[in-house]
Amino acid sequence: MSATTKTAQLGRAVRTQRFTPWPERSARRPERPATSTATPALSRAWARPGASIGAWARSYFASDARRALVSALGLLWVLDGALQLQPYMYSGGFITQLKQGALSEPRWLEASIGWSAHLFAQNATLWNTLFALIQLSIGIGLLYRPTVKPALALSFAWALVVWWFGEAFGFMLMQMTAASPLLGAPGAALLYGLAGAALWPTERPGGLLGLRGTRAAWATLWLAMAWLWLQFQNSGPNAIAAQIKVEAPAGASWLSGVEHWAASATTGNGVWLALLLASLSAAIGVSVAANWHPRPFLLVAVALNLIYWAVGEGFGGIFTGHATDPNTGPLFILFAAVLYTLGRSEKTSRATSNA
Repeated sequence: MSATTKTAQLGRAVRTQRFTPWPERSARRPERPATSTATPALSRAWARPGASIGAWARSYFASDARRALVSALGLLWVLDGALQLQPYMYSGGFITQLKQGALSEPRWLEASIGWSAHLFAQNATLWNTLFALIQLSIGIGLLYRPTVKPALALSFAWALVVWWFGEAFGFMLMQMTAASPLLGAPGAALLYGLAGAALWPTERPGGLLGLRGTRAAWATLWLAMAWLWLQFQNSGPNAIAAQIKVEAPAGASWLSGVEHWAASATTGNGVWLALLLASLSAAIGVSVAANWHPRPFLLVAVALNLIYWAVGEGFGGIFTGHATDPNTGPLFILFAAVLYTLGRSEKTSRATSNA
């Protein structure tokens, strides 16, 4: 066969050859998905075109009721840490404040608080900075989803330390006088611990306490406050007015005006006001514990604590530069919100089971 003939046959073969088309995308090897440490809610927020910072924040910090309450608790802890960094906390005034918390307490409690104040005075800068960092770590840990449980665990231990050495168990054990709900009894640290336990991430409503345990804790707090209102130190004709005049912090002229008006309005009316507040406190505790129309009573509890927080607690004294925390007002409101959401969850579960 000549070279010309071979060339012609090769050309025909090339022209008649059927080329396999490029495989479709579905036939290719699957691409490896991109890895991401972002939570599903966070990924969805950024995946939306034009997602704003507000949308991301809502998705990350308030994706559901429990997450929103955990974030609120974290912000309160961050506020505590920031207040701990005030110049006053590094001065002798804070040490004196710690020692004053031991007055009229049982001997063993007075001795333990005195020991802690002496230890703090040895190196106030070191200890106070450490206290602030602990509280800031708890708050940031609650805001960052992967560290919620370790942050809550740390908060339980720290709340006990503060409730003992910083708040003298909410001054509930004083021998010469009585603690007052108007001024923050039974103590903010206790409420930090209870709220954290109720918000512990778990499938069970009510976290570590459970639904019944959370209601029981709420009832115990409010029945204790009802008992405190009946003590003669809190139920005299001018007892409430004297507490507002002498004990309530201000730090701002407008707040001083509000407290002065409240003291004038309650002068001579302490007996019936104390009886009214004791009755309301008992009703709030019992109704929630028995799950008998709890929502209206939770709203009454919120209203009462707003009044206590403004008039008696002076917003925790945050305008004075001496406050270590915002006091119990915001924490009682947070705890009420926890119970409110638990009630809604229980109602939804019952409706689903009956469907």
